[in-house]
Amino acid sequence: MKINIYYGGRGLIGDPTLYVLNSIQEVLRELNVNVERYDLYEYKNNIVTLPQTLKDADGAVLATTVEWYGIGGYMQQFLDACWLYGDKEKISGIYMCPIVMSTTYGERDAMTSIIEAWEILGGLPCTGICGYIADVSELEENIGYSRVIEKRTEDLYRSINQKTAVFPCSNQAVKQKVSFTSGLNLTPQEAAQLSELASDDLYVQKQKEDIQELASMFKNLLNEKEPDDTLFLRDFKTHFRPQAGFSAVYKFVIAGARNPLIVKVDRTDMECYYGDVENADVEMQISSDIMNDITQGRMTFQRAFMSGDMKMKGDFKVLRTLDLLFAFI
Repeated sequence: MKINIYYGGRGLIGDPTLYVLNSIQEVLRELNVNVERYDLYEYKNNIVTLPQTLKDADGAVLATTVEWYGIGGYMQQFLDACWLYGDKEKISGIYMCPIVMSTTYGERDAMTSIIEAWEILGGLPCTGICGYIADVSELEENIGYSRVIEKRTEDLYRSINQKTAVFPCSNQAVKQKVSFTSGLNLTPQEAAQLSELASDDLYVQKQKEDIQELASMFKNLLNEKEPDDTLFLRDFKTHFRPQAGFSAVYKFVIAGARNPLIVKVDRTDMECYYGDVENADVEMQISSDIMNDITQGRMTFQRAFMSGDMKMKGDFKVLRTLDLLFAFI
């Protein structure tokens, strides 16, 4: 029989979870169990490869310490790796004992998270240990606590040895319906290769660079079409209605356009072009869609401004005259 222990804490002196794990290891050795322990903080760059260590395990102990909230990053990364790269068929036959010690609030919630995660993976959870321990000396001096640790360890041993039946749970049913990893259809060998590649920092960095290069290339291809510098010019020219004695300069900053659209009105004369001008009586920011709605008669400049679809700065009276100068409706 082989049992793997995965410790998700930071390995700090005085961590009560370490004391519990050491006690569990002693009991398992007395029962002639082959025990292998993985302190996840020592494998932080290779956590994605650790699900492969479950292949020859009959049981597992998932242990972590709640220092402020939740199961902690290392344990979460390990469970994520099991979901993405683990052999679900193998995990479905592994009994798991959760161990959660807390130096703050939330040990029960954290243990529930581990149990639910293991159930979703398809594994078999056993009765675990959780508790609030402010000082590790409480564990060392209390014989009752030692007996609880010994009892839970023996329960795990019996469950594995006797292949104790575990009732199915809805978490496993949900996994069968929504699991996206099943679509990969990876063999155990392919899963091992994938997890090794995922743990190779140089490989991952190279893939990221390749993806960025491809994204940039496609973006350039999509942007090869130059902006149309004649858009809306004909609409303004054909719908111009001069107002007696009125002159003004309008500047439209249209989203996506290379240059602003400039409309110069001088009494009966009107000039419009894409470019720039130093001084404009009114400067407007507008989208191409809203400008199209206006030139097609579905909207007015004043309504676009009042509804917030167009922003402006300058003389509001000059803005209001736009709907008189250009009779799109």
